[in-house]
Amino acid sequence: MSMFMGKTPCSGCRLERRDFLAAAGCTACAATLGRVMAAAPARAAEKAPDLRIRILFALHAPVQPKPDWPNIGFNFQPVMDQFVEGLRTHCPGFDFVTSMAANEEEAKAIVAADQGSRIDGYIVYQLNCWNRVVQPAIATGKPTLFVDFAYGGSGGMLVYTSGFLIYKVPNVGFVSSSRFEDVAAAVQCFAQVKRGGTDFATLTAACRRKLTPQAGDLSCVNDPVEVLSAKDCLAKMREAKLLVVTNKSVGPYPAIKEQMGIEVVQIPFEELNTAWKAADKDQARAVADRWQKDARAIIGVSRETLENSAAMYLGQKALLKKHGANGLTVNCLGGFYGGHIHAYPCMGFHELVNEGLIGGCEADVRSAVSMIAMTTLTQGRPGFISDPVIDTSKRQIIYAHCVASNKPFGPQGPSNPFEIMTHSEDRKGAAVRSLFPVGYMTTTVEFDANRKTVLFHQAKAVANVDDDRACRTKLAAEPVGDMEKLFTHWNRWGWHRVTVFGDLKEPVFALADAMGWKVVQEA
Repeated sequence: MSMFMGKTPCSGCRLERRDFLAAAGCTACAATLGRVMAAAPARAAEKAPDLRIRILFALHAPVQPKPDWPNIGFNFQPVMDQFVEGLRTHCPGFDFVTSMAANEEEAKAIVAADQGSRIDGYIVYQLNCWNRVVQPAIATGKPTLFVDFAYGGSGGMLVYTSGFLIYKVPNVGFVSSSRFEDVAAAVQCFAQVKRGGTDFATLTAACRRKLTPQAGDLSCVNDPVEVLSAKDCLAKMREAKLLVVTNKSVGPYPAIKEQMGIEVVQIPFEELNTAWKAADKDQARAVADRWQKDARAIIGVSRETLENSAAMYLGQKALLKKHGANGLTVNCLGGFYGGHIHAYPCMGFHELVNEGLIGGCEADVRSAVSMIAMTTLTQGRPGFISDPVIDTSKRQIIYAHCVASNKPFGPQGPSNPFEIMTHSEDRKGAAVRSLFPVGYMTTTVEFDANRKTVLFHQAKAVANVDDDRACRTKLAAEPVGDMEKLFTHWNRWGWHRVTVFGDLKEPVFALADAMGWKVVQEA
């Protein structure tokens, strides 16, 4: 279903200035133009519409052929149909024509063919994350509206949009909202530009700000946190060791050791796979028994898969013990899809962070050391790595991933309910949907040793989102500060963020000050 109709990997690539200034001149070929969709029949009218807008759907295929957000096998056709029908209903006086493009080359061919016809602007609906379709549309110089399909295209939407904001690209506006009326309102800005209004970016930003709710009640549940002093935290971090499991070269990381005291060691997939094979089968069955007992529900995951995941957890623990480490991060998608490992490490990460150790996704070293810093600072509170989504209609940021603790206040704190489900993107393996407590302040960070900078924002946890698209755990929170500012840092920092329960502003700033780092506040 469409994001407007209810329910139905992964750091972002960087965007450089040349992406915004590149010309779109490219000869259209018959094979590419064969992908152009026939526009839905136009409503009868006495005269031709005033503006003609091309809708570009950015996606792999109408039925998703591979693992990615929102998930393999996802049928986009109803989403596209509803989007077009919604625009035709809400935006009289516009003529909408539609096309699909999977990549930059296909998009260039479409906009090149438009040069000889009357197209007044573009709407790019980002349905999958990283398909570079909006860039050629913007390069035409015509007004371009960039729209997010939540839990489908959100990574690319955030990363690319922040680049447009950084470079002040005047002819692109964006909508990141679950309310269709927000899209329809932004579309009216095409008419304002046509009548000689100011630049499209300014018009759509004013529209978006007007439609974003004012801050709600940000008072939170009392949640005292016993934190280490900055001095003691730094001393404790010098005892930390992080394993990075991947066959790709990812190091060295001298700045992390020098600035944070954390040793980072790379090991190959084979070492983890060997530890998984060697895991005691009786222990694995006992762990699986406990998961079955503790989980609120197990959905789509077989007992065999559960035991396989338990063996992977035991293998992870064995590696930590062997290397004297307290954390590891695994190139999980590359390892699993490449046949290098034979169970997702998600359930193992869930167990490790519940124990006060570190289990980090996707060999994201920066996020893993951010988890180490925050868990050390709070004496055990786990970090939650996520791929965030922003919904301006609710004034929310949604932290989404398939790995999460269910002990957000630390190993000795209370547990919240959790469910065991498949990994969302490919519907395989075992992963966690954690139903986090709400009403609490959260602190979100990224520690970057090369920049000597902490990226920082806070938000009040307000809901757990139940949506089958994309990653299983989805914690919705209302940001503290300027919602618009929250769109600006994804291009330079990537998509991942690390969220910890607690109002940790003062201790984070004190830790940064002790290290001689600066803090950049996202909101």
